[in-house]
Amino acid sequence: MIDYAQLAAIAAVLRTGSFEKAARQMNLTPSAISQRVKALEERVGAALIRRGPPCTATPAGMRLYRHAEDIGLMEQKLAADLGLQAPDGEWPTVRLAVNADSLATWFVAAMAGAENILFDLVVDDQDYSADWLRRGEVSAAVTAHDAPIPGCQRLALGSLRYIATASPAFMKRWFENGVTPETLARAPCFCFNRKDGLQTRWQEAVFGQAAASPTHWMPSSQAFADAARAGLGWGMNMEIMVRGHLADGDLVPLLPDRPLDVPLCWQWPRSAGPALAPVTKAVLVAARKDLIPPSESGF
Repeated sequence: MIDYAQLAAIAAVLRTGSFEKAARQMNLTPSAISQRVKALEERVGAALIRRGPPCTATPAGMRLYRHAEDIGLMEQKLAADLGLQAPDGEWPTVRLAVNADSLATWFVAAMAGAENILFDLVVDDQDYSADWLRRGEVSAAVTAHDAPIPGCQRLALGSLRYIATASPAFMKRWFENGVTPETLARAPCFCFNRKDGLQTRWQEAVFGQAAASPTHWMPSSQAFADAARAGLGWGMNMEIMVRGHLADGDLVPLLPDRPLDVPLCWQWPRSAGPALAPVTKAVLVAARKDLIPPSESGF
């Protein structure tokens, strides 16, 4: 059996990134934390933590960290069922993978709806966030619409709607003769990072091909909108984020009535379903409020 004091020490080190911070969090000395970690590593027969600034988990350490999170969620559910209230701050932590655009728009409301839970978020593109769940490094993930990950359940959330947008001045300079593959090849565009394929997907959906445009690398959802308003380029902006700018005329669509809907789903291990139920409920409520409903977005 696993010693839960040792498991708590592992979780604290990985959550805070250092033995010293973990010691302060648990009201212990760094030496005591180190002894507990070493004892559990000897029991498991494998290294659990990569020492360094910051400390990170080995694959075995991540599995134990996830196990500690699951225990915390189950204990919280049991306490709620028994009518017990956990002291402030003594809340379980859940590690989730979410795409940056969801985090910038609707997902914070989901976090607020799951009371008395601390969140450890991994931010990745929606086409790659499922990989974190496959590797067992998160307890659940907001992913692109695809088949369920083995051993997981999937819930369709709806779609984020993107609109290819630019400032009126940018449109006049670069697209005065129309938006075509040729003009798109010359006009600067934005990309979030090397995983971002939205601009390419939109062009392929509209024209059947994508231009190799001059590119600004812009790893910020808000900066996408701000930079487009400033006339630096065009990009796929979330309708939920720029609808006010579209209404005011600060931004205009490159092609009216040609949005790109990106379906999202929520996936989690079946074994963790009951413990994650409050988080799943909060995610569903927030998604249904702000996303394009599944019935209207091709689910």
